[in-house]
Amino acid sequence: MNVLILAAGYATRLYPLTLTKAKPLLEVAGRPMIEWVLDNLAPVPGIETVYVVTNNKFARDFQNWAEQYQQRSEKIRLKIINDGSNDDSDKLGAIGDVNLVLSREDLANKDLIIVAGDNLFSEPLTGFAAHARGSEATLATYDVGNLELIKKYSSITTDAEGVLTSFEEKPTDPKSTLTGIALYYFSRQVVPLVTTYIAAGNNPDQPGRFIQWLYQRKQVRTYQIKGTWFDIGSKETLEEANVLFQQFVR
Repeated sequence: MNVLILAAGYATRLYPLTLTKAKPLLEVAGRPMIEWVLDNLAPVPGIETVYVVTNNKFARDFQNWAEQYQQRSEKIRLKIINDGSNDDSDKLGAIGDVNLVLSREDLANKDLIIVAGDNLFSEPLTGFAAHARGSEATLATYDVGNLELIKKYSSITTDAEGVLTSFEEKPTDPKSTLTGIALYYFSRQVVPLVTTYIAAGNNPDQPGRFIQWLYQRKQVRTYQIKGTWFDIGSKETLEEANVLFQQFVR
């Protein structure tokens, strides 16, 4: 099984912080936020390589960071992939980046975990990985506990077995407070469908769009993340995470 971390966005909502530094390399509680993701993935058994897809603007920065991180941690093998984009005008989009890495690294015949590099978790992702193994696809979820707050995210519903039954981005009339987050497991049977999705001319941005397309064709199970989860999308959420995640520093 491989892991792909999405880190090719330009995070314009965080300007000027992200003019010269990629969002996943911004520090939260004293360390780059991407390291929170990696450290929670490290205990997951069977991971071969963690691929980090980024853009041409920040590829060198990620390579320098990866070399330093590898010196401190031998548990994870890292590989940085440059998608060649330079700004928002020529970016591939998150799903486009997934498709690029699958093709370039010949990963279509292996199980894959995909996670956004700006998603913070306070607990290891071993439970998610264990639950996902054996499924065709699994979507991580989180209960934000507020019908107004969920309007900023996606709202999902599931059946009694936890299988996804609806997925709506930024709903005006949400049916639940459960959101789908940018943490996914795709079996080797499902991974090639990313290329099918792109080839059909579907929107290559926002990975949730692929889930919206996929659950109508394949069974997508869900797994609710416990503990604290943060999606860093603004200066306010970055500041809040900086304070909150101090308690999780080991």
